[in-house]
Amino acid sequence: MGSENLPQEKLAEQLLHLAAKSGAEAAEIYHSRSLSRPVFFEANRLKQLESAQSEGTALRLWRSGRPGLAVAYGPVEPKAMVERALALSQLNEPERIELGSNSKPAYPDLGEAVPVEQLVEWGKQAIAIIRDAYPEVLVSAEWDSDVETTRLVNSQGLDCHYTDTTLSCYISAEWVRGDDFLSVSDGQTQRGSLHPEAIARHILQRLDWVKDNVSSPTGRVPILFTSKAADMLWGTIQAALNGKRVIEKASPWADRLGQQVVSKEITLWQEPEAGPFSCPFDDEGTPTQSLVFIQDGVLQHFYCDRTIAHQLNTATTGNGFRPGLGSYPTPGLFNLLIQPGNKSLAQLITYLDDGLIVDQMLDGGGSISGDFSINVDLGYRVKNGQVVGRVKDTMVAGNVYTALKQISALGSDADWNGSCYTPSLIVEGLSTTGRS
Repeated sequence: MGSENLPQEKLAEQLLHLAAKSGAEAAEIYHSRSLSRPVFFEANRLKQLESAQSEGTALRLWRSGRPGLAVAYGPVEPKAMVERALALSQLNEPERIELGSNSKPAYPDLGEAVPVEQLVEWGKQAIAIIRDAYPEVLVSAEWDSDVETTRLVNSQGLDCHYTDTTLSCYISAEWVRGDDFLSVSDGQTQRGSLHPEAIARHILQRLDWVKDNVSSPTGRVPILFTSKAADMLWGTIQAALNGKRVIEKASPWADRLGQQVVSKEITLWQEPEAGPFSCPFDDEGTPTQSLVFIQDGVLQHFYCDRTIAHQLNTATTGNGFRPGLGSYPTPGLFNLLIQPGNKSLAQLITYLDDGLIVDQMLDGGGSISGDFSINVDLGYRVKNGQVVGRVKDTMVAGNVYTALKQISALGSDADWNGSCYTPSLIVEGLSTTGRS
């Protein structure tokens, strides 16, 4: 029976029915539908409006304990999809079946959509503010409203869904001064409303700082990572907290639960209802939970999915997520929050007698080993508590785990950089090289 046009609710039921009829002892359907309406500006002007819609279905089943995964985008032919998953299952070894049962069928919708006209207006406002102060700057931007619906159904009775609406923008200001090319960028991700004035103000502050090019500090100097740049440090920490890395003995913190691993200034956690990356359940249907990973520098928890939790002899933390529709769930974070300090960015700068502000990087830093050597794309020299200009051809090197033991101050300016809510921070004694 061809079922390409079946309603999504009936499609899930038919896939479960066909899987069971074909001898599968368990099955799961993950369905995602999204609608995005991006607005693009280029060289200070509105360039184009777009609308992009996507839909995908993933079927995961087990026959004789062997897992099989099949994915379809757009219309689905249920029988062919089940047959494909069964064929792939013959290539895999048997495994323990980890499925959740029904806990809560429907969750409140998250966020609110805005009309395209509002996105256009926000874009024009931000560009006008920037060009009013710097008319020679060329501004490009993307403003977007993305609505995504997720539904998860399995043979254990689980059936849960929610709709998530996220607003985002990214602005880049390009400034050409002779043979010196400069690009300053910033962005924002929120639910319900974006704030063009705040984004424009951040970019204007950076443009004020880069009016002069100055020599870079060298040797071991204090480094102020802005909230935008600090995410480089937390990416390594996310890997170290991953339960899968603990099983593999790849995390340097595998045997350090209950011990101090970073500065006492640091507390970090996940929060299901916080910010634009709030999430009611993971991709295994487990309700997400508030969980403190590090409290005052002391390691409290790792995060895991159902399979890794079983291997660690603990319970899932509700962190089983799919890197892509065609992937199996694996431990992942939906958001990560770092407790801010009580000093503004301007106050942090006054703490530096001779140091460097890192704001944008050309690469993302190191791996779970913690070692990094980054090229500074946008950085500023600080002398006697004042920004004196932009530095070029500068590198900063060190180790994340060591650096997070040498934090001297955290800012109060925490903001979302991707799914990480992080403040600016000062790290003492990183190695800096640059051109005089």
